[in-house]
Amino acid sequence: MIRFLIKGILRDKHRSLVPLIIVSVGVAMSVFMYTYIWGFIDDLTKTNAVYETGHLKVMTRAYKEISDQIPNDLALTNTDSLIHDMEKEYPGVDWTPRIKFAGLLDIPDEKGETRAQTTVFGIALDLLGKDSGERERFNLEKSIQEGHLPDKQGDILIPVTMAKSLDVTVGDTATLISSSALGGMAIHNFRIAGTVKFGVQALDRNTVIADIGDVRYALDMLSGSGEILGYFENELYQSEKAHEIKEEFNEKYSNPEEEFSPVMLTLEDQNNLGELLRISKLELYIIVGVFLFVISLILWNSGLMSGIRRYGEIGVRMAIGESKARVYKEMLIESVVIGFVGSVIGIAIGILGSYYLQEN
Repeated sequence: MIRFLIKGILRDKHRSLVPLIIVSVGVAMSVFMYTYIWGFIDDLTKTNAVYETGHLKVMTRAYKEISDQIPNDLALTNTDSLIHDMEKEYPGVDWTPRIKFAGLLDIPDEKGETRAQTTVFGIALDLLGKDSGERERFNLEKSIQEGHLPDKQGDILIPVTMAKSLDVTVGDTATLISSSALGGMAIHNFRIAGTVKFGVQALDRNTVIADIGDVRYALDMLSGSGEILGYFENELYQSEKAHEIKEEFNEKYSNPEEEFSPVMLTLEDQNNLGELLRISKLELYIIVGVFLFVISLILWNSGLMSGIRRYGEIGVRMAIGESKARVYKEMLIESVVIGFVGSVIGIAIGILGSYYLQEN
């Protein structure tokens, strides 16, 4: 019976073509919009995770309260030992230390006197470690415009725009003037290894990248770091798992009475990302729901017009002895077949479109 109905649908294009096109287009657009909006949400979370929040972040309670001021005097100490313990307890997370710093970047002339100077914001990463993953995470290989990535102690990366404004080239010396974790003045010479462009305005304006070993030495933070960031496998944020790890870590390591005890935050606890993600997901469901409702109305209207056109066919079938229940059942089967085929085609088209956007 189903084979007979399918043959009838294929042979009578007026009965199948328009509903099939409507279903296919509707499903394709729904899948495409759903994946596009989710891609936007994932891109937002990934950008924040890579440059700022991580999927998980560990810092001292005192540092957390004024983290916007980059209080490296309140940073974590003995971070290598803490990271070693966390790697054992949470094996599915890649833990990496970072230090944020700010100060002046001084460019000396041939006599060693100041030729140019600018304020900078810096991020210290584990660039020289074999398995840190920070180079790939920051996409440094593709961001390099001139020169090379840091490959030895003392190398630093600066933005292209900064290099032009300071009139410096690869190989020149740059002196960082900042404050140490002990409250004194920190002065340290770096060698410009390369210039970078991330495509993020905030980073491309005045952000310098250095190896964490150099910055620890320059700021008197040996074995310390302002933050320890954790990343799940494939760089995909897992909300439930993140909250489980956070609760377990804080219960074991964090002491509310001790300002220098470590505390863990999830991505959603930072930069109002939790509220933003909840609103984005709600908007996603509303948009897709409204679109599906509109498509349903169009299909309903199409079905009514098809039913009117098929009055004669239905009358003949009932005149030769078919029951109303049988006719109704077969029309439902036709609808299911058309809906299934249209959904498969629409899903395939929507996924192909989404995959093209993802890769390009």
